[in-house]
Amino acid sequence: MGYPSTIGRYQLGRTIGEGTFAKVKLAMNIVTRQNVAIKIIDKKMVIENQMMYQIEREISVMKLLHHPNIVRIYEVIATKTRIYIVMEYISGGQVSNKLDYLERLSEGEARKYFQQLIDAVEYCHSRGVYHRDLKPENLLLDSRGNLKVTDFGLGVFQKQGDLLSTACGSPSYVAPEVINHKSYNGASADIWSCGVILYELLAGYLPFEDPNLINLYKKISKADYKFPKWFTESQKKLISKILNPLPTKRVTVSEIREDQWFQTTYECDMGINFTTGLAMETEKTKSPSYINAFQLIAMSNDLDLSGLFEEKIEDKQKTRLGSTYPSKETIDRIKVAASNSSLSVERLNNFKMKLHQKNNSGCSRSHFNLLAEVIQVTPKHCVVEISKSAGELTMYKKFCESLSSLVKEE
Repeated sequence: MGYPSTIGRYQLGRTIGEGTFAKVKLAMNIVTRQNVAIKIIDKKMVIENQMMYQIEREISVMKLLHHPNIVRIYEVIATKTRIYIVMEYISGGQVSNKLDYLERLSEGEARKYFQQLIDAVEYCHSRGVYHRDLKPENLLLDSRGNLKVTDFGLGVFQKQGDLLSTACGSPSYVAPEVINHKSYNGASADIWSCGVILYELLAGYLPFEDPNLINLYKKISKADYKFPKWFTESQKKLISKILNPLPTKRVTVSEIREDQWFQTTYECDMGINFTTGLAMETEKTKSPSYINAFQLIAMSNDLDLSGLFEEKIEDKQKTRLGSTYPSKETIDRIKVAASNSSLSVERLNNFKMKLHQKNNSGCSRSHFNLLAEVIQVTPKHCVVEISKSAGELTMYKKFCESLSSLVKEE
C-alpha cells in the first residue's frame, strides 16, 4: 500500500531517508511553501516490535527542545495506520558524509561544529534531556553550514541526581561506564561521546577502533588511544579531559566552555539562556505553550498511551488530561469544574491559574492549592496539567474527575 500524496497541509515528495520502521520524505507545506522532512512510521510495525515507548519518547523529547542547533519537530499527525512526524528539513546532509569525502576537517571547521554541538548538548541537559547516541550520523548540517543534532530515539529524561542504567548507544562512541553496565550519569556519558566526535573531526578516524567488539570495549574502558602527530597541544589537552574513563573526573560542559581552544572564535547564541535552558521570550502570556502531540496518536485503540498523561512526582500530585476543546473553552471548563468542587480561581496569566478552597469565614484562601495550566497541542486540542502542592487528596481527585468529564467531547 503506497503513501498518500498529501497529509494534512503537506505535499509529500521524494524519499530522503529510510530505516527499519520508518521512511523520511521531503515534503512542502502548501500554505507557507516551506520545505519540511516527514518521518512516516507504520503503526502495525511499531506495535508488533513493541516500539511504542521509544516512539513516544522521541516525540516527547524533540517537542520539548527549541534550540538553533537541534532539529525542530513541528507537529505529529496520526491516521489509523501511520504516524507522521513533521520536522525541520536540513538540506546539508550528515557530518559523517562530509568526513567521508574530506577525511578530516580543518581546525576552524571542527571547532565550529564542536562549539555548536556543546551548545546543543548543554541546552538538552538543562532541560533534563540526555541524547545517549551522539555520533556524526546524528549530526546534520543546514544550508549555512550550521550543525543540527537529530535522532533522539534513545533520548531520555533524567531528574537531577538520578542515574541511568540502560546500556545503549553506538559502540565506538559509548562511554566506559555504559559499557561496564554500571549506573551512569547521562550528562557525563554524552560528554564522552562529544569527545570522541571532536577527535574524529580533527583526525579523520575514531580514537577507538577494533574489529573485535570485546577488544574495542577494552580500549574504551582504559581510554587506550593515541593522538595523530598533527594534533596541537591545546587540542590534546581538551580531548584528554573529555576522554577520561572515570566519569567523576571527566570534564563538565561548563569546564569545556572555559577551555582556551574552545573559546577561540566562539560566538554564543545570546538568544538562549544556558542557565535555565529556556529560549528568551517576550510577552510570554500572549500565546499558549506547546508540547508534543502524541496524545492524538493515543486516540487510536491500537496504540494506547494514556499513561503518558498521569504521573506522581515525589510528594506533588500531577495529572495531565487531554481536552477536545480549544484553549479558551478549556479554561472556561476549568472554572466550571472549580465551581463544582467549591474552589476559587486566581488567574496567573492567560494559560495558568491557581485554585484555592473557598472559605465561608471570608478568607478566600486555605492550605489547599492547585495549579492548572492549559497547554495547546493543536488549535482544537489541549492538555491540562494539574498539580497539587498542598491539601487533601480527596478534594484534588474530585476536581480532576469533574474536569475530566467536562473536557471530553460527548
